[in-house]
Amino acid sequence: MWFDTILWLVAIVAFIAVEAATTALVSVWFAVGAAAAMAASFFNIGFGWQALVFAVVSAITLALMIPTLASRRGEHKAPVTNGSPLTIGKQGVVLVDIEPGTLGRVRVDGLDWQARAETLLPKGERCKVVAVDGAILIVVPVTVNAAAE
Repeated sequence: MWFDTILWLVAIVAFIAVEAATTALVSVWFAVGAAAAMAASFFNIGFGWQALVFAVVSAITLALMIPTLASRRGEHKAPVTNGSPLTIGKQGVVLVDIEPGTLGRVRVDGLDWQARAETLLPKGERCKVVAVDGAILIVVPVTVNAAAE
C-alpha cells in the first residue's frame, strides 16, 4: 500500500515540475489524475484499479480544460502600434505626395506617418485615416461632406 502511495506522490511532484517548467498547459491534468490515484491507494485497492482511476480522472480533467485551451489559441490580438485604433477616422494633411502603390507622408494629430492611398493625394491635401497596416496609415481624400462633419 505505502509503495503505491509514494509512487503516486512522486508522479504528482513530477507532473507539477513539468508544468512549472513550461509556459503552456501540458501536464496539469496528469497531476490531478495522480492525486486521485493516490487517494484511491489509501483504500487498499489494486494497482490496476489505481491506474484506471488515474487514466479516467486525467481524461476528464483534460476534457474539461479543452474549451479553455481552444479559446486561448483563438485569441490573436492585432499588434498595438502608435497608430492603432487611435488614428482611425481622424483627418490629417498630406506632407509628401501619395501615389497609388507608393508610400507618402501625412501628419495626423501633430505626428508624421507613412501613408498609403488608392488614389493620388498631392501635398497639402486633407485626408482621412480609414485603416492602419502596422505603422502605415491607409488614407482617403476628404470630401466636402466629410470635411463638414
